[in-house]
Amino acid sequence: MAQARTRRAGALAAALTAALTAAALLAGCSGGGDGTSPLLSPRPSGSTASGAPGPSSSAPASSGQPSTSAKPSPAAAKGIAKVTGTVATGIKTPWGIAVLPDDTLLVASRDTGRISRVDPAKHTTTEVGVVPGVTAGGEAGLLGLALSPQFGSDHMLYAYFTTESDNRIARMTYDPSRPKGEQLGAPDTIVRDIPSGTIHNGGRLAFGPDGMLYAGTGETAQRGLAQDMSSLGGKILRMTPDGQPPKDNPVAGSLVYSPGHRNVQGLAWDTQGRLWADEFGQDTWDELNLIEPGKNYGWPTVEGIAHRSGFVDPVAQWHTDQASPSGIAYAAGCIWMAALKGERLWRIPLNGATTAAAPQAFFTNTYGRLRSVVALDDHTLLLSTSNTDGRGTPKPGDDRILKVSVS
Repeated sequence: MAQARTRRAGALAAALTAALTAAALLAGCSGGGDGTSPLLSPRPSGSTASGAPGPSSSAPASSGQPSTSAKPSPAAAKGIAKVTGTVATGIKTPWGIAVLPDDTLLVASRDTGRISRVDPAKHTTTEVGVVPGVTAGGEAGLLGLALSPQFGSDHMLYAYFTTESDNRIARMTYDPSRPKGEQLGAPDTIVRDIPSGTIHNGGRLAFGPDGMLYAGTGETAQRGLAQDMSSLGGKILRMTPDGQPPKDNPVAGSLVYSPGHRNVQGLAWDTQGRLWADEFGQDTWDELNLIEPGKNYGWPTVEGIAHRSGFVDPVAQWHTDQASPSGIAYAAGCIWMAALKGERLWRIPLNGATTAAAPQAFFTNTYGRLRSVVALDDHTLLLSTSNTDGRGTPKPGDDRILKVSVS
């Protein structure tokens, strides 16, 4: 295993692009489904908030990310989401979910540090192993999971977790031929010194279409970290599978892809290679953002749509009682966003780099707090509950993973 390495971001990038000129649109109509719509800030398709040429089939939003040649049609204003089955029950504080090549799942338990394997066909859950060094408490613990893009040959599983001193990212081998509970190799830490605390630890991991590993971090209630380019807190990070800064990152030698975040919870790419992320607001606005390298997303100077020069406005925003978002996924031309406090699944139809219509809510107050969303294909999601996290009201069988048909 490679030697553990410390990663801190480099100096602040050159002056960020200023002059935000997008106008806000109040979308007060119901989105269908069973919930209410948030205030939206649609942008002209193909434009950024600053008016510069935006992501398109010929200019993907993120460095190295591919895009398809044909621009997709806008998603339908209204869609459906229907639970078609229960994949697993009785999981303690599920957080990250990784889909294995045989369609079974690896599921992280935040509070226990355990990773379990769920077989949807057999409805069985078996322990894979415990990640050593996990320190749980509040929102801290074993969080995001991601499979290596070369999993078929290297068998590597990546995990984001809290220790006594920091949040870190490590990779470890997964060997299902070993005895149950002993199938994880020793962790190889590739990034350490991400700030940690009882709240706002971020934790989402995902490999992008460019083969790079992305991580969403939080500012651990230390607001200034979000704008401190020497800190990895309150950022979206982008790195090679070895934890190194890619040469085309916005700042040479730095893992920081975008600053100004409060607590990034979800990461997903659309078919044009655009990166979307959601995050907790404070008391007023939760956000869905279109992420562009080197752009500043404003926290703690602004929260929600602000039209402030030098900062990027969210594409959509919600009052915190409607969302408090967690994982997101892209399917059927929409971003699907799980809500914790809001206890619902949001469907956000897209038209390029903006929204096609008002978001639509499903399952409001039906399954409780919702944590992670995973797209199995363009019309099938996995959705996990989070009622055993200390803030929910567990029902018999919680927590569970649901299979959802969407359009």
